[in-house]
Amino acid sequence: MSEFHGSASRGPASQPSRTPLPPTRAKGLRHRLAELRGPDVPAKALDARALAALAANPGCRRRAILDGAGVDKARLADALGAPSAFGQSQFALTRGNAFEAKVKADGGAELLRLAHTRLDPGAEAPESAAVPVLTAPGPEGRTARTALALREATLAGGWTLLDHPMLALDVAGSLAFLEPDAVVVHPDGSWSVVEIKSFPMLDGSADPAKVGAAARQAAVYVLALEEVAARLDPAPRVRHRVLLVCPKDFSNLPAGSAVDVRKQRAVTARQLTRLTRIEEIADALPEGTCFAPDRDPEELTAAVAAVPAAYAPECLSACELAFHCRDRARSAGSVTRLGRPLRAELGGLTTVQEVLAAAHGEAGEADDPAVAALRRAAALRAEALREARLREPEVREAGLRETGSREAGPGEVASACR
Repeated sequence: MSEFHGSASRGPASQPSRTPLPPTRAKGLRHRLAELRGPDVPAKALDARALAALAANPGCRRRAILDGAGVDKARLADALGAPSAFGQSQFALTRGNAFEAKVKADGGAELLRLAHTRLDPGAEAPESAAVPVLTAPGPEGRTARTALALREATLAGGWTLLDHPMLALDVAGSLAFLEPDAVVVHPDGSWSVVEIKSFPMLDGSADPAKVGAAARQAAVYVLALEEVAARLDPAPRVRHRVLLVCPKDFSNLPAGSAVDVRKQRAVTARQLTRLTRIEEIADALPEGTCFAPDRDPEELTAAVAAVPAAYAPECLSACELAFHCRDRARSAGSVTRLGRPLRAELGGLTTVQEVLAAAHGEAGEADDPAVAALRRAAALRAEALREARLREPEVREAGLRETGSREAGPGEVASACR
Protein backbone atom coordinates (compact mmCIF):
# COMPACT_ATOMS: atom_id res chain seq x y z
CA MET A 1 0.00 0.00 0.00
CA SER A 2 2.95 2.32 0.56
CA GLU A 3 5.78 2.63 -1.92
CA PHE A 4 9.39 3.72 -2.33
CA HIS A 5 9.55 5.02 -5.89
CA GLY A 6 13.15 5.82 -6.68
CA SER A 7 16.28 7.67 -5.68
CA ALA A 8 18.29 10.75 -6.43
CA SER A 9 21.37 12.15 -4.71
CA ARG A 10 21.03 14.43 -1.74
CA GLY A 11 23.03 15.89 1.16
CA PRO A 12 24.85 14.18 4.05
CA ALA A 13 23.03 11.34 5.75
CA SER A 14 23.84 12.60 9.25
CA GLN A 15 21.96 15.86 8.70
CA PRO A 16 19.27 15.95 5.97
CA SER A 17 20.09 18.75 3.56
CA ARG A 18 17.59 21.30 2.33
CA THR A 19 19.74 22.13 -0.72
CA PRO A 20 19.87 19.64 -3.60
CA LEU A 21 23.25 18.55 -4.87
CA PRO A 22 24.54 20.04 -8.14
CA PRO A 23 22.76 18.46 -11.13
CA THR A 24 25.98 16.96 -12.50
CA ARG A 25 26.72 15.12 -9.25
CA ALA A 26 23.14 13.94 -8.87
CA LYS A 27 23.12 12.76 -12.47
CA GLY A 28 26.41 10.94 -11.91
CA LEU A 29 25.04 9.01 -8.94
CA ARG A 30 21.81 8.11 -10.73
CA HIS A 31 23.84 6.88 -13.71
CA ARG A 32 26.07 4.78 -11.44
CA LEU A 33 23.08 3.22 -9.65
CA ALA A 34 21.45 2.46 -13.01
CA GLU A 35 24.62 0.66 -14.10
CA LEU A 36 24.59 -1.43 -10.91
CA ARG A 37 20.92 -2.27 -11.39
CA GLY A 38 21.34 -3.00 -15.09
CA PRO A 39 20.88 -0.44 -17.90
CA ASP A 40 17.59 -1.95 -19.07
CA VAL A 41 16.26 -2.98 -15.65
CA PRO A 42 13.62 -0.67 -14.11
CA ALA A 43 14.04 0.42 -10.50
CA LYS A 44 12.13 -1.73 -8.00
CA ALA A 45 9.56 0.08 -5.88
CA LEU A 46 10.01 -0.64 -2.17
CA ASP A 47 7.64 0.14 0.66
CA ALA A 48 8.31 1.68 4.06
CA ARG A 49 8.56 -1.82 5.54
CA ALA A 50 11.79 -2.29 3.58
CA LEU A 51 13.16 1.06 4.74
CA ALA A 52 12.35 0.18 8.36
CA ALA A 53 14.18 -3.13 7.91
CA LEU A 54 17.13 -1.29 6.37
CA ALA A 55 17.25 1.06 9.35
CA ALA A 56 17.11 -1.93 11.70
CA ASN A 57 20.31 -3.33 10.13
CA PRO A 58 22.41 -0.25 9.25
CA GLY A 59 25.64 -2.25 9.10
CA CYS A 60 24.52 -4.20 6.02
CA ARG A 61 26.16 -2.46 3.06
CA ARG A 62 24.75 -5.09 0.72
CA ARG A 63 21.15 -4.19 1.43
CA ALA A 64 21.93 -0.46 1.44
CA ILE A 65 23.39 -0.48 -2.10
CA LEU A 66 20.79 -2.88 -3.51
CA ASP A 67 17.89 -0.83 -2.11
CA GLY A 68 19.55 2.42 -3.14
CA ALA A 69 19.97 1.17 -6.70
CA GLY A 70 16.40 -0.13 -6.83
CA VAL A 71 17.45 -3.76 -7.38
CA ASP A 72 14.65 -6.34 -7.27
CA LYS A 73 16.07 -8.53 -4.52
CA ALA A 74 13.47 -11.27 -5.04
CA ARG A 75 14.55 -11.74 -8.69
CA LEU A 76 18.18 -11.51 -7.63
CA ALA A 77 17.67 -14.25 -5.03
CA ASP A 78 16.06 -16.48 -7.66
CA ALA A 79 18.99 -15.90 -10.02
CA LEU A 80 21.43 -16.79 -7.23
CA GLY A 81 19.62 -20.08 -6.61
CA ALA A 82 18.34 -19.09 -3.16
CA PRO A 83 14.69 -18.09 -3.74
CA SER A 84 12.91 -16.40 -0.87
CA ALA A 85 9.37 -16.93 0.39
CA PHE A 86 9.41 -13.37 1.74
CA GLY A 87 6.47 -11.11 0.84
CA GLN A 88 2.69 -10.94 0.87
CA SER A 89 0.38 -13.25 -1.06
CA GLN A 90 -1.81 -11.89 -3.83
CA PHE A 91 -4.86 -12.72 -1.72
CA ALA A 92 -3.55 -10.61 1.18
CA LEU A 93 -2.81 -7.71 -1.16
CA THR A 94 -6.27 -7.86 -2.70
CA ARG A 95 -7.93 -8.04 0.70
CA GLY A 96 -5.85 -5.14 1.97
CA ASN A 97 -6.70 -2.95 -1.02
CA ALA A 98 -10.42 -3.72 -0.66
CA PHE A 99 -10.36 -2.84 3.04
CA GLU A 100 -8.49 0.40 2.37
CA ALA A 101 -11.06 1.39 -0.27
CA LYS A 102 -13.85 0.76 2.25
CA VAL A 103 -12.13 2.88 4.91
CA LYS A 104 -11.70 5.80 2.50
CA ALA A 105 -15.19 5.63 0.99
CA ASP A 106 -17.47 8.70 1.11
CA GLY A 107 -14.58 11.12 1.13
CA GLY A 108 -12.88 9.36 4.04
CA ALA A 109 -15.76 10.12 6.44
CA GLU A 110 -15.18 7.00 8.57
CA LEU A 111 -11.41 7.48 8.58
CA LEU A 112 -11.77 11.09 9.75
CA ARG A 113 -14.23 10.01 12.43
CA LEU A 114 -11.68 7.54 13.75
CA ALA A 115 -8.95 10.21 13.62
CA HIS A 116 -11.17 12.58 15.62
CA THR A 117 -12.11 9.92 18.18
CA ARG A 118 -8.67 8.36 18.68
CA LEU A 119 -6.26 11.23 18.06
CA ASP A 120 -8.03 14.56 18.62
CA PRO A 121 -11.30 14.20 20.58
CA GLY A 122 -11.10 17.80 21.79
CA ALA A 123 -11.34 19.23 18.27
CA GLU A 124 -14.54 19.94 16.41
CA ALA A 125 -16.16 16.91 14.79
CA PRO A 126 -15.23 16.45 11.11
CA GLU A 127 -18.66 17.05 9.55
CA SER A 128 -16.93 17.93 6.30
CA ALA A 129 -13.31 17.80 5.15
CA ALA A 130 -11.19 18.84 2.21
CA VAL A 131 -9.69 16.08 0.08
CA PRO A 132 -7.21 17.77 -2.28
CA VAL A 133 -6.18 16.23 -5.58
CA LEU A 134 -2.51 15.21 -5.39
CA THR A 135 -1.88 14.05 -8.95
CA ALA A 136 1.23 15.38 -10.68
CA PRO A 137 3.79 14.05 -13.20
CA GLY A 138 6.52 11.94 -11.62
CA PRO A 139 7.42 11.39 -7.96
CA GLU A 140 9.14 14.80 -7.74
CA GLY A 141 5.98 16.50 -8.99
CA ARG A 142 3.77 14.57 -6.59
CA THR A 143 6.10 15.39 -3.69
CA ALA A 144 5.90 19.11 -4.51
CA ARG A 145 2.11 18.91 -4.89
CA THR A 146 1.81 17.17 -1.50
CA ALA A 147 3.94 19.83 0.19
CA LEU A 148 1.76 22.56 -1.31
CA ALA A 149 -1.45 20.79 -0.21
CA LEU A 150 -0.10 20.39 3.34
CA ARG A 151 0.78 24.08 3.53
CA GLU A 152 -2.62 25.18 2.22
CA ALA A 153 -4.47 22.84 4.59
CA THR A 154 -2.46 24.09 7.56
CA LEU A 155 -3.32 27.72 6.78
CA ALA A 156 -6.99 26.99 6.03
CA GLY A 157 -7.79 25.22 9.32
CA GLY A 158 -10.42 22.50 9.58
CA TRP A 159 -10.01 18.83 8.71
CA THR A 160 -8.14 17.76 5.57
CA LEU A 161 -7.49 14.25 4.29
CA LEU A 162 -4.54 13.62 1.96
CA ASP A 163 -5.09 10.29 0.21
CA HIS A 164 -1.79 8.62 -0.74
CA PRO A 165 0.42 11.71 -0.52
CA MET A 166 4.02 11.53 -1.74
CA LEU A 167 6.81 12.28 0.72
CA ALA A 168 10.60 12.33 0.38
CA LEU A 169 13.19 11.13 2.87
CA ASP A 170 16.98 11.21 2.73
CA VAL A 171 18.37 7.69 3.09
CA ALA A 172 22.17 7.44 3.11
CA GLY A 173 22.54 10.27 0.62
CA SER A 174 19.80 8.99 -1.67
CA LEU A 175 16.34 10.54 -1.87
CA ALA A 176 13.54 8.03 -1.23
CA PHE A 177 9.97 8.77 -2.32
CA LEU A 178 7.38 7.34 0.08
CA GLU A 179 3.61 6.99 -0.22
CA PRO A 180 1.77 6.56 3.10
CA ASP A 181 -1.84 5.40 3.11
CA ALA A 182 -3.06 8.80 4.28
CA VAL A 183 -2.13 11.95 6.20
CA VAL A 184 -4.69 13.92 8.21
CA VAL A 185 -4.38 17.66 8.86
CA HIS A 186 -6.15 18.64 12.10
CA PRO A 187 -8.03 21.91 12.71
CA ASP A 188 -5.10 23.17 14.82
CA GLY A 189 -2.74 22.70 11.85
CA SER A 190 -0.98 19.58 13.16
CA TRP A 191 -0.37 16.53 10.94
CA SER A 192 -0.98 12.82 11.62
CA VAL A 193 0.03 9.69 9.72
CA VAL A 194 -2.61 7.02 9.03
CA GLU A 195 -1.64 3.35 8.57
CA ILE A 196 -4.31 1.00 7.18
CA LYS A 197 -3.67 -2.72 7.71
CA SER A 198 -5.72 -5.81 6.92
CA PHE A 199 -4.84 -7.82 10.06
CA PRO A 200 -7.74 -7.91 12.57
CA MET A 201 -8.16 -5.98 15.79
CA LEU A 202 -9.76 -8.44 18.21
CA ASP A 203 -11.50 -6.99 21.27
CA GLY A 204 -9.70 -3.70 20.75
CA SER A 205 -6.17 -5.10 20.39
CA ALA A 206 -4.13 -6.61 17.57
CA ASP A 207 -1.12 -8.91 17.26
CA PRO A 208 1.73 -7.05 19.05
CA ALA A 209 4.31 -8.16 16.48
CA LYS A 210 2.22 -6.82 13.59
CA VAL A 211 1.46 -3.60 15.45
CA GLY A 212 5.18 -3.16 16.09
CA ALA A 213 5.96 -3.60 12.40
CA ALA A 214 3.25 -1.07 11.49
CA ALA A 215 4.68 1.37 14.05
CA ARG A 216 8.14 1.11 12.50
CA GLN A 217 6.69 1.81 9.07
CA ALA A 218 4.71 4.78 10.39
CA ALA A 219 7.88 6.14 12.03
CA VAL A 220 9.48 6.36 8.57
CA TYR A 221 6.54 8.48 7.37
CA VAL A 222 6.72 10.68 10.47
CA LEU A 223 10.38 11.42 9.71
CA ALA A 224 9.51 12.30 6.11
CA LEU A 225 6.66 14.57 7.25
CA GLU A 226 8.99 16.33 9.65
CA GLU A 227 11.25 17.23 6.72
CA VAL A 228 8.29 18.82 4.95
CA ALA A 229 7.21 20.67 8.09
CA ALA A 230 10.73 22.01 8.68
CA ARG A 231 10.53 23.95 5.40
CA LEU A 232 7.45 25.89 6.56
CA ASP A 233 7.47 28.95 8.80
CA PRO A 234 6.19 28.42 11.40
CA ALA A 235 6.75 24.67 11.26
CA PRO A 236 3.53 22.68 11.88
CA ARG A 237 3.56 19.99 14.57
CA VAL A 238 3.88 16.43 13.32
CA ARG A 239 2.08 14.22 15.82
CA HIS A 240 3.92 11.17 17.11
CA ARG A 241 0.67 9.30 17.76
CA VAL A 242 -0.40 7.72 14.48
CA LEU A 243 -3.78 6.23 13.61
CA LEU A 244 -3.74 2.47 12.97
CA VAL A 245 -6.89 1.28 11.19
CA CYS A 246 -7.68 -2.46 11.06
CA PRO A 247 -10.75 -4.68 10.54
CA LYS A 248 -12.80 -5.04 13.71
CA ASP A 249 -12.88 -8.60 15.06
CA PHE A 250 -13.79 -10.93 12.17
CA SER A 251 -15.78 -8.37 10.18
CA ASN A 252 -14.75 -5.90 7.49
CA LEU A 253 -15.74 -2.91 9.62
CA PRO A 254 -12.87 -0.50 10.40
CA ALA A 255 -11.58 -0.01 13.93
CA GLY A 256 -8.96 2.55 14.94
CA SER A 257 -6.23 2.74 17.55
CA ALA A 258 -3.72 5.45 18.43
CA VAL A 259 -0.13 4.15 18.40
CA ASP A 260 2.71 6.19 19.90
CA VAL A 261 5.75 5.89 17.61
CA ARG A 262 8.18 8.17 19.43
CA LYS A 263 10.48 5.29 20.31
CA GLN A 264 10.40 3.84 16.80
CA ARG A 265 10.95 7.28 15.30
CA ALA A 266 14.01 7.94 17.48
CA VAL A 267 15.51 4.52 16.72
CA THR A 268 14.87 4.83 12.98
CA ALA A 269 16.34 8.33 12.81
CA ARG A 270 19.45 7.20 14.68
CA GLN A 271 19.92 4.12 12.53
CA LEU A 272 19.45 6.01 9.26
CA THR A 273 22.23 8.39 10.23
CA ARG A 274 24.52 5.38 10.73
CA LEU A 275 24.01 4.10 7.21
CA THR A 276 27.08 4.38 5.02
CA ARG A 277 26.49 6.78 2.14
CA ILE A 278 25.46 5.09 -1.10
CA GLU A 279 28.23 6.87 -3.03
CA GLU A 280 30.91 5.41 -0.76
CA ILE A 281 29.63 1.86 -1.21
CA ALA A 282 29.29 2.28 -4.98
CA ASP A 283 32.79 3.75 -5.33
CA ALA A 284 34.30 0.78 -3.46
CA LEU A 285 32.85 -1.78 -5.90
CA PRO A 286 34.96 -3.21 -8.74
CA GLU A 287 34.49 -1.64 -12.14
CA GLY A 288 31.72 -3.31 -14.14
CA THR A 289 29.83 -4.65 -11.13
CA CYS A 290 26.20 -5.29 -12.07
CA PHE A 291 23.32 -6.95 -10.21
CA ALA A 292 21.07 -7.54 -13.24
CA PRO A 293 19.33 -10.92 -12.70
CA ASP A 294 19.96 -12.02 -16.31
CA ARG A 295 23.74 -12.11 -15.76
CA ASP A 296 25.72 -15.34 -15.53
CA PRO A 297 25.13 -16.92 -12.07
CA GLU A 298 28.85 -17.04 -11.26
CA GLU A 299 29.30 -13.40 -12.26
CA LEU A 300 26.23 -12.43 -10.26
CA THR A 301 27.45 -14.33 -7.19
CA ALA A 302 30.81 -12.54 -7.41
CA ALA A 303 29.06 -9.16 -7.72
CA VAL A 304 26.96 -9.78 -4.61
CA ALA A 305 29.98 -11.09 -2.69
CA ALA A 306 31.83 -7.84 -3.47
CA VAL A 307 29.50 -6.00 -1.07
CA PRO A 308 29.87 -6.87 2.65
CA ALA A 309 26.70 -8.14 4.34
CA ALA A 310 25.68 -8.20 8.00
CA TYR A 311 23.48 -11.28 8.19
CA ALA A 312 21.47 -12.02 11.32
CA PRO A 313 18.56 -14.46 11.87
CA GLU A 314 16.13 -11.51 11.88
CA CYS A 315 16.90 -10.99 8.19
CA LEU A 316 14.80 -14.07 7.36
CA SER A 317 11.63 -12.07 8.02
CA ALA A 318 12.78 -8.83 6.42
CA CYS A 319 14.99 -9.43 3.38
CA GLU A 320 14.61 -11.43 0.18
CA LEU A 321 18.35 -12.24 0.09
CA ALA A 322 18.36 -13.73 3.59
CA PHE A 323 18.68 -17.38 2.47
CA HIS A 324 21.63 -16.57 0.22
CA CYS A 325 23.37 -14.55 2.94
CA ARG A 326 22.68 -17.27 5.51
CA ASP A 327 24.29 -19.92 3.30
CA ARG A 328 27.37 -17.73 2.86
CA ALA A 329 27.52 -17.02 6.61
CA ARG A 330 27.35 -20.75 7.33
CA SER A 331 30.08 -21.63 4.84
CA ALA A 332 32.31 -18.90 6.30
CA GLY A 333 31.59 -20.04 9.86
CA SER A 334 30.41 -16.57 10.83
CA VAL A 335 28.98 -16.21 14.34
CA THR A 336 26.49 -13.57 13.17
CA ARG A 337 24.23 -16.38 11.99
CA LEU A 338 23.77 -17.29 15.67
CA GLY A 339 22.24 -13.90 16.48
CA ARG A 340 23.35 -10.35 17.23
CA PRO A 341 23.31 -10.71 21.07
CA LEU A 342 25.75 -13.64 20.92
CA ARG A 343 27.89 -11.84 18.35
CA ALA A 344 28.15 -8.86 20.71
CA GLU A 345 29.21 -11.11 23.60
CA LEU A 346 32.04 -12.69 21.58
CA GLY A 347 33.92 -9.44 20.94
CA GLY A 348 36.71 -9.92 18.39
CA LEU A 349 35.90 -13.60 17.77
CA THR A 350 34.06 -13.54 14.45
CA THR A 351 34.02 -17.18 13.33
CA VAL A 352 32.97 -20.46 14.92
CA GLN A 353 36.51 -21.81 14.39
CA GLU A 354 37.96 -18.89 16.39
CA VAL A 355 35.42 -19.47 19.16
CA LEU A 356 36.27 -23.19 19.43
CA ALA A 357 40.00 -22.48 19.37
CA ALA A 358 39.61 -19.93 22.15
CA ALA A 359 37.47 -22.31 24.21
CA HIS A 360 40.06 -25.12 23.91
CA GLY A 361 42.96 -22.83 24.84
CA GLU A 362 44.48 -22.92 21.36
CA ALA A 363 44.08 -19.20 20.69
CA GLY A 364 43.04 -15.95 22.33
CA GLU A 365 44.28 -13.94 25.30
CA ALA A 366 43.45 -15.37 28.72
CA ASP A 367 42.54 -11.92 30.07
CA ASP A 368 39.97 -11.37 27.34
CA PRO A 369 36.52 -11.62 29.05
CA ALA A 370 34.99 -13.47 26.09
CA VAL A 371 37.88 -15.97 25.95
CA ALA A 372 37.78 -16.48 29.72
CA ALA A 373 34.03 -17.15 29.63
CA LEU A 374 34.42 -19.63 26.77
CA ARG A 375 37.18 -21.55 28.55
CA ARG A 376 35.13 -21.67 31.75
CA ALA A 377 32.14 -23.00 29.79
CA ALA A 378 34.35 -25.59 28.05
CA ALA A 379 35.75 -26.73 31.41
CA LEU A 380 32.24 -27.12 32.89
CA ARG A 381 31.12 -29.09 29.83
CA ALA A 382 34.12 -31.41 30.04
CA GLU A 383 33.50 -31.98 33.75
CA ALA A 384 29.83 -32.80 33.13
CA LEU A 385 30.72 -35.29 30.37
CA ARG A 386 33.39 -36.90 32.57
CA GLU A 387 30.91 -37.40 35.41
CA ALA A 388 28.38 -38.87 32.98
CA ARG A 389 30.94 -41.39 31.70
CA LEU A 390 31.86 -42.39 35.27
CA ARG A 391 28.20 -42.93 36.15
CA GLU A 392 27.40 -44.89 33.00
CA PRO A 393 28.14 -48.38 34.49
CA GLU A 394 25.93 -47.61 37.50
CA VAL A 395 23.14 -46.40 35.28
CA ARG A 396 23.43 -49.41 33.01
CA GLU A 397 23.29 -51.76 35.98
CA ALA A 398 20.23 -49.95 37.35
CA GLY A 399 18.60 -50.16 33.93
CA LEU A 400 19.24 -53.91 33.76
CA ARG A 401 17.68 -54.44 37.20
CA GLU A 402 14.63 -52.42 36.13
CA THR A 403 14.14 -54.13 32.77
CA GLY A 404 14.97 -57.64 33.93
CA SER A 405 16.91 -59.66 31.41
CA ARG A 406 16.47 -57.01 28.67
CA GLU A 407 19.52 -54.75 28.35
CA ALA A 408 18.78 -51.01 28.54
CA GLY A 409 19.20 -49.27 25.21
CA PRO A 410 21.30 -46.16 24.59
CA GLY A 411 18.20 -43.97 24.80
CA GLU A 412 17.28 -45.36 28.23
CA VAL A 413 20.83 -44.89 29.48
CA ALA A 414 20.94 -41.32 28.27
CA SER A 415 17.53 -40.66 29.83
CA ALA A 416 18.64 -42.05 33.14
CA CYS A 417 21.82 -39.92 33.05
CA ARG A 418 19.70 -36.84 32.61
